[in-house]
Amino acid sequence: MESQTSGVGTSRHRLPTQVRGILVLTLLYFFLVGVKLLENGIEGLGSSFTDTLFRGVSNPLAGLFVGILATVLVQSSSVTTSTIVGLVGTGVLSVQHAVPMVMGANIGTTVTNTIVSLAHMRRSEEFKRAFTAATMHDFFNLISVAVLLPIEILTHAISGLARFITETIAGGVGGGSFDSPIKGAVKWGAGLIDDLFGWISSEKLLATVLLIAGVALIFLTLAFITKNMRVMVAARVERSLNAALSRSGTVGMVVGMLVTVAVQSSSITTSILIPLVASGVLLVRNAYPITLGANVGTTVTALLAALGTGQIDGLTIAVTHTVFNALGILIIYPWRKTRYLPVAIADRLADVAMHRKSVALGYTLTMFVAIPLAGILILR
Repeated sequence: MESQTSGVGTSRHRLPTQVRGILVLTLLYFFLVGVKLLENGIEGLGSSFTDTLFRGVSNPLAGLFVGILATVLVQSSSVTTSTIVGLVGTGVLSVQHAVPMVMGANIGTTVTNTIVSLAHMRRSEEFKRAFTAATMHDFFNLISVAVLLPIEILTHAISGLARFITETIAGGVGGGSFDSPIKGAVKWGAGLIDDLFGWISSEKLLATVLLIAGVALIFLTLAFITKNMRVMVAARVERSLNAALSRSGTVGMVVGMLVTVAVQSSSITTSILIPLVASGVLLVRNAYPITLGANVGTTVTALLAALGTGQIDGLTIAVTHTVFNALGILIIYPWRKTRYLPVAIADRLADVAMHRKSVALGYTLTMFVAIPLAGILILR
């Protein structure tokens, strides 16, 4: 792994770090423009399109499964949550209907490191460690959803807390929009792209083009942001992870959060952990809090997207994502009896999978494809 990292760094460090940093900031701006174009496209298509696209999502479980499957398909919870923020900002989704989708995105994003762990299948002991490290993330998110989703459905406590935080941040505004320093610049950039397609006379066609352009910008910018940030911090990532070995769980969480904020992807953070654990460099229990920190750090993308929308509801669902991940840690990690429950479940599954590799493949396909797809088809 070290040789690969150093090779990548050697070939791509031709750009000075300062220049690469400016490039990342520019990409972040165009990411926000993409979110705005997505909003404009959805608004132009009208309610008939959105009613068809999101029919049945009012069911919380259907929303949960939509969030899982959408994230698995695009391989990025950042794309899913940013899209949800845009939909909430335009009024297509209510905050209450969007919350289960965000929770589903949290589960769906763990598929990446689970797939990474399958690369170690030929070496049994190595595979067991890797599969445990990957699936403990799955089980942590599943337990969090199992506890917090019913509470949210019954009381709206999580989204209510998020709205309180949002309105406090936004100066106590009870609804509508808030003044974001980014909003004007994003609107200007989206307007320029909108003007490029001014020759299209059909409103529906123009809306479709804007929606496609928005999604394309979101995908492309996130891909390049991740690529550049990984080059900028890759060496520091490994040093930070090793330093966290002798520290407390809180230090590990902070490392996971900061690294994920830096690379704009929890999948990168958790996927880097897999080979470290598989090789025995990092113990599963030391990797665990870093994974939890990555869960919180990944919410920064949705928060950035919300700043671009300038809508109270859009910011509320983004803050809900952060609150949900923070509460998940608070209800599981501080208590000795539950702290390592996800690790214990993952270890038992890995024991079985080590002897029957088909179990690992079956688990991955069932958890991330079959169950969500069946749930959507039945509940819609």
